[in-house]
Amino acid sequence: MALEITEELIARQPAEAQAIIRALLAQIADLRNELEALQAALAGRNKTPQNSSLPPSMQHPHARPKPQKPPSPKQRGGQPGHPKHERSLIPVDQCDDVQTLKPTECRRCSRKLSGCDPEPLRHQVWEVPEIRPHVTEYQQHRLICPDCGQTTCAELPPGVPSGQSGPRLVALAGLLMACFRQSKRRTALFLEAILNQPCCPALTVKMQTQVTAAVQPAYQELVRQLPTQEQLYIDESPTHEHPHKAWLWAFIASAFSVFAVRTTRAATVLTEHLGASFRGLVNCDRAKMYWCLGRLQWCWAHLKRDFQALLDSEDGQVRRLGRDLMRPTRKLFSAWARYRDGTLTRMGFRRVMNPIRREIESLLLRGAFSGNPRLIGMCDELYNHRAWLWTFVDHAGVEPTNNTAERALRHGVIWRKLSFGTKSAGGSRFVETMLSVIETCRQQGRPVFDYLTAAVAARFADQPAPSLLPRA
Repeated sequence: MALEITEELIARQPAEAQAIIRALLAQIADLRNELEALQAALAGRNKTPQNSSLPPSMQHPHARPKPQKPPSPKQRGGQPGHPKHERSLIPVDQCDDVQTLKPTECRRCSRKLSGCDPEPLRHQVWEVPEIRPHVTEYQQHRLICPDCGQTTCAELPPGVPSGQSGPRLVALAGLLMACFRQSKRRTALFLEAILNQPCCPALTVKMQTQVTAAVQPAYQELVRQLPTQEQLYIDESPTHEHPHKAWLWAFIASAFSVFAVRTTRAATVLTEHLGASFRGLVNCDRAKMYWCLGRLQWCWAHLKRDFQALLDSEDGQVRRLGRDLMRPTRKLFSAWARYRDGTLTRMGFRRVMNPIRREIESLLLRGAFSGNPRLIGMCDELYNHRAWLWTFVDHAGVEPTNNTAERALRHGVIWRKLSFGTKSAGGSRFVETMLSVIETCRQQGRPVFDYLTAAVAARFADQPAPSLLPRA
């Protein structure tokens, strides 16, 4: 039987007993608080990328669960009889040097040989040439006028930079730091050791600033196009802008991408980039700052992890609902895979999804009225906004997940883990502009190095930067 210790009960005891009881009660309260803190820490420790919104990079590779698929009995590597993969030979006229090799005597009887083989055995060897910088010196003569004595100096030709770094060198340094995620010091080391280009970390910072300024007009043009898009994939990831915490935002359209580093995760970032006129559809997670956009498709990959978290709960009621929700969720992804592969028509896909939709919504209602605080909040939110769960069913061309934005963010996340964020607002502008250029060029199949070279050359010549919008 539980005994309730009240002040009235304590007052009836002797003074020494009262002191002992109060000391014990205080110790019990401290132990209870410590237990609750340990339980909360243990609950947080049980969160994994498989049952929460934690990114996969937060988990050590050795701590990941073993795949459910049994290991294959085959040996690693190419299997016997597989098609041969080799580099095809280029035409002879494209070779820089052709060496004609003829035997001089027979290998059996040593008789002298002559003539030509109409189809000789061709063997090509690729080699990197010795890399030497191409240095152009401009001698600007200063002449004196014989009439007035005024001195006049010749000007540099249009497009020649005032510094010592040409457009290709500046573009290459920007790519080494952004696309290949090298530090300033290692970028300078590569330029010196491999390209024989004198460089120091301070010069790489200068070239970083030049690349940012060259790409900024094209970047702003992409930002102005965001409100006109019919569909966007949006996601954000934490980063740092010294000394503040920041977020790297990704806005992925069908033919271009825009990244932005901001020191807030609030909806003001969405208003800044999309404005009040945006009427498109957005794929996103369940973060509440996206709710102001109106037309949403919540990511089912995130929901699947949330249902897995219910399955991992120690509460039997919570675990049972998680198991019941996971079953139709697997059917949902199976139907989507068939529709995406073309084995299921649009009409057939919607017909298959109708019972899955009804089952999930009834399960959410069950959780909302379960009386379990672990279930009420999540299930009530999902049911009240259930229209955002099924946009991909009602509208063709919409995906059920936000994997497009997450894949685009992955490069920036790895870059942040290597560099620990940026040290200034200028560094953040370099990150967001370069990530936008790299991902947009990938989407459009454009060579990113050629684009950056053209952008820097235009900047040096005071010409408009080439556009990043998709070509007509």
